[in-house]
Amino acid sequence: MTEPLHRRLGLTDDEFEAVVAELGREPSELELAMYAVMWSEHCSYKSSKVHLRRLPTEAPWVLVGPGEGAGVIDIGDGWALALRIESHNHPSAVEPYQGAATGVGGIVRDVFSMGARPIVLADALRFGPLRAGRNRYLCEGVVRGISGYGNAVGVPTVAGEVSFDATYADNPLVNVACIGLLRAEALVRARAGEPGNLAVLIGASTGRDGIGGASVLASAGFDDEAADLRPSVQVGDPFEEKKLIEATLALTEAGLVRGVQDLGAAGLSCAASETAAADGLGMDVDVARVHRREPGMTPVEVMTSESQERMLAVVRPDDLAEVLRTCERWEVDASVVGRVTGTGRFRVFEGIFDAIGVPGANPEPPPGDAAVPVASDRPPLADVPAGSLGDGPVYRRPLRPPVDLERRRAADPAVELARRFPPGTDLGDELLALLGDPDGGDASWIWRQYDHQLFLHTVVGPGADATLLWLHEAGGRAVALSVDGNGRFCALDPRAGAALVVAEAARNLACVGAGPRALVNCLNFGDPERPEVMWQFSETVDGMAEACRTLGVPVVGGNVSFYNATAGRDIDPTPVVMLVGTLDRLSGRPPGVRLGDGEDVVLLGETRRELGGSAWAARHGLRDGTPPRPDLDAARRLHAFVAGAVRDRRVRGVHDCSFGGLAVALAEMAILGGVGARVELRDGLEAFSESANRVLCTLGPEHTGAFVAAATAAGVPARVIGRAGGRRLVAEGCLDVALGEAAGAWRRALPDAFEAPTTH
Repeated sequence: MTEPLHRRLGLTDDEFEAVVAELGREPSELELAMYAVMWSEHCSYKSSKVHLRRLPTEAPWVLVGPGEGAGVIDIGDGWALALRIESHNHPSAVEPYQGAATGVGGIVRDVFSMGARPIVLADALRFGPLRAGRNRYLCEGVVRGISGYGNAVGVPTVAGEVSFDATYADNPLVNVACIGLLRAEALVRARAGEPGNLAVLIGASTGRDGIGGASVLASAGFDDEAADLRPSVQVGDPFEEKKLIEATLALTEAGLVRGVQDLGAAGLSCAASETAAADGLGMDVDVARVHRREPGMTPVEVMTSESQERMLAVVRPDDLAEVLRTCERWEVDASVVGRVTGTGRFRVFEGIFDAIGVPGANPEPPPGDAAVPVASDRPPLADVPAGSLGDGPVYRRPLRPPVDLERRRAADPAVELARRFPPGTDLGDELLALLGDPDGGDASWIWRQYDHQLFLHTVVGPGADATLLWLHEAGGRAVALSVDGNGRFCALDPRAGAALVVAEAARNLACVGAGPRALVNCLNFGDPERPEVMWQFSETVDGMAEACRTLGVPVVGGNVSFYNATAGRDIDPTPVVMLVGTLDRLSGRPPGVRLGDGEDVVLLGETRRELGGSAWAARHGLRDGTPPRPDLDAARRLHAFVAGAVRDRRVRGVHDCSFGGLAVALAEMAILGGVGARVELRDGLEAFSESANRVLCTLGPEHTGAFVAAATAAGVPARVIGRAGGRRLVAEGCLDVALGEAAGAWRRALPDAFEAPTTH
């Protein structure tokens, strides 16, 4: 028995009945296809929006919050930043190069659709262990895709993180982010304006690549036939995108557009209907006006194609001629494909605009196609309420914690680790193993493939706690950003884990002297139809909301990626954040991650017996327990103190403690400073605990007393744990490692992983 069309398109029986009730009749094939893509999980957020409303989204400096192409914040003197993060997990699992490349292209379009010039990219990547050949293939392909598109389109990739864990073996995570700079008065939104305005499709021609791509791939899990989904992965052209950037910004700067929207997920169906619905208006679209590069395309294919490098601009009729001239100057195709109406209906025709005098003309058909017949009385192929496509269903899915949650939380790995490594055990090999772990080793193998200096904004680039940009165009202001996530913490306690992710990102900003200003998130989860996954999601939202409120950070945008599951196995909950901070004045380069000979090493913050979710515990197969306690009030005090110390140049080196705890942080400072140290560490629990809210600082001994006193007065625990010098990292009775050996393990972590024998 043939499965009904609506099910093959991804609609449930109840959703199909809701469409019928909305229209008062059975939908046409095109209408059904449009509802299917627009009501998909990826486009409608039908399982997540009831929870996302709990996130704080407002602040005096927020100009645009969630729901637009990008969030926008005011940074002073008429300047603003546009921020966006997106996932391209499913396409990248099918075709890693194009999946990652088109993820970059899409996020860049989201940003310049707001009238902002994209100035930087960032990424957060997750793969399975590199000993497996497929994971190496995915990692290499994704990194090449990001570098190939980002470098060619001329937007530097300046920040990111990478992690390797078995939970991502079948479902890699590819999250990309972009920041753009704009004058606040140049801000443009996806709006239709008023009836009579024209919708102009700008950019590349439309093909079958990406038919239902994001909406289909991101709304279902994978099986053994995932390779059959390759036609759903878009194909990008960064040089076409570069022309599109310049053409679109020229139009917005000249005031020639009333609204702009990227053609991303669901293609023209989404861009045109949402633009009209945003102003309570309608729109007529003629698919005969769409430039096509493939013969035989149906209206369904044209309206749902996710071909890349395309934008929809809404313009006044009087401005059309100048709009077309501008596009021609940038060698970008442009065609009037729609007309704004006051009906509140979204109607799609084929071959009517030429007959009724809508400006423009049908383009030449692709080779092999005949010209579309033109008539003024052709009936619509689709006629639906414009707002109904974007509204979609809202689900309150069941929530249930995992049945083994309490058992797992009670299994504290510190007990077993203390048994295996009692006080007095030499932990040098343990430190070297953590430094040589691809999760925590030198990631320059990745970021050296990226351009990270274009535009000459980058003061502190990849490899530091946070990236720091100097915006010479905006009066010399500085912007800091950090991209962070921790799936191990969130697998144990998603609420605490999400708070810890936000706190770590803010701690990283403090290490370059910045305070947090705005956050965007990418929430990567398994199958939302499983109550355990929705419980994880709800807990994550609440943990993130609490952290953002305590730290004073609005969430201005984000993305939810569900169905990261294969054969019934869900990934661990993995929220990723990009946190952005600002400095009004940059007096010089921050001190950075380093030790200096003869400097005192001061630890800010408390180290507790907290090994749950730690890298050390994971190394020994101990994946249970509870993660560190977030203590957000302590985090706020620490961040303010550290940021002030960095800005006032009271410290010579600074580094946050995260992966691998205090021992790994010290080793990284020693490696990058070229100097060893002698410190006090009691045992492995102190050396490798990943307690939150800790930062290492170095300074001259003559300043140490005053610094510790100031920290204590600010409510920040502080103690001198040692002094830098020599060529070894020594903690008496705990570890003794040659600096050269530590540096070799750290720098070779990724290259060695790629060169090791593969397994399947």
